[in-house]
Amino acid sequence: MSQAFPYLQAGSQRELIFDAIHQNRDIPRDVEMTSVVANFICWDETGGHNRILQGGNAALPRILDTEKFHSQLFRRDASRLLGRAIQPNYSTTTNKYLRALYHGLASRDPIVRCAHMVAFELHAAEMIQSLWTTIVNTFDVRSDDLHYFQIHVGSEDPAEKYHAEMTSRLIGELITAEDNGRFLDEFDRAYGVSLEWCRNLIRIGQFDGDNRPQVVHRGRCHCGSVKFLVRASEEISAVKCNCSICRMSGFLHMLVPGDSLSIECGEELLTTYQFNKNIAQHTFCRVCGVKPFYRPRSNPSGFSVNVRCLDRTTIESVRIQTFDGEDWERAICAMPGASEGSQKLEFRMNLKGAHCE
Repeated sequence: MSQAFPYLQAGSQRELIFDAIHQNRDIPRDVEMTSVVANFICWDETGGHNRILQGGNAALPRILDTEKFHSQLFRRDASRLLGRAIQPNYSTTTNKYLRALYHGLASRDPIVRCAHMVAFELHAAEMIQSLWTTIVNTFDVRSDDLHYFQIHVGSEDPAEKYHAEMTSRLIGELITAEDNGRFLDEFDRAYGVSLEWCRNLIRIGQFDGDNRPQVVHRGRCHCGSVKFLVRASEEISAVKCNCSICRMSGFLHMLVPGDSLSIECGEELLTTYQFNKNIAQHTFCRVCGVKPFYRPRSNPSGFSVNVRCLDRTTIESVRIQTFDGEDWERAICAMPGASEGSQKLEFRMNLKGAHCE
C-alpha cells in the first residue's frame, strides 16, 4: 500500500481533468481542492516535503533520489527488523482493496471523492500508529531508530496528524449541511473498505500444502441465517461430482480440516440428513434448504464446503476437477495409482471423491 498509494492518488485526477477538457469548461473548485491536497500527499510520500524541510530549495535537485520515498524507507526498516529482504506482495486481497480505493479517489462525485480521501488518511494514521505500537512491543526499538516511523510518528511534531487534518478540512469546504447525511454514509463505506482490507490481511496467517497463502473466506446459506468462516487458499481446488445428491443440490466440494471452519451464526438452524452408509452428515439450513457445508464420509472430522456458498471477493480462482460419483466404484478404480496399495488408494479416495456420501 505504501508503494502503490501515491501513484493511485496521482492517477485518480486523470479522469477529472479529461472530464473538464471534453466539456470545454473550467476546472470545478471541488476538483481544485481535492487535487491540491492529493498533490501534496503524493509529494510528501515520495520524499519531497522532507527534502525541503531539511535543505530548503537547494535540496530540490535531490528529489531524484528515490531511496527517500516513504515506501523505500518502510522497506528498509522492515528488512532490518525481520533480518531479510522485503519484496512487495500484491495479493488478491490487497489488489482488490487498491482498485476499490482508486475508484473512490477518482470519483466525479465530490462527496464520494472527499469521503474516500478523508477516510483513507484517518485510517492510515490509525494503522501506522497501531503498527508502530506493535513493533515497539515486539522489537527493542525506538521511533528514531527507524526512518519511516521517525517521520510519521516520531519527533515532537509528527507529520501524519497534518495529513488527517488537511483532508478533514475538505469537509468544511465541500460538504454542505444538506449533504451531511450522504457524506457520512459514503465515509462509513470508504472507511469500511480500508478496515476490511486490514481484517483480511491479519487473517492471512497460514499456507496450504503448495505454499500458497491462506485467507479467511466468508460463506452463508441462501437466506443468510447460517454464516460461517473457512480458512483456505485464494486459489481454490474444487471437485464437481455427479452422484445423486451432488447433482440435485449443485454442491461444489472444497475439502478442509475441521479446525479450518467456524460457524458465525445459525448453527441451531442446521438440520442433518443421512443416507446409504449413514456416515456422512449432510447439514442443511432449515429455513432456505441450502447445504453450505457438511461432514463427509471420507473425513468425518473435517468439512466439505460448498464453494458456491462463498463470498467471491476473497476468491482469486477456482480450479474444478470432475468425479464420476454416479459410477463410484469404477471411477475410483480408474483413478491413477489405484493399484498401488490399499493405503494409497484410500488416501486418493478421501481427497477426490469419497466425500460425496
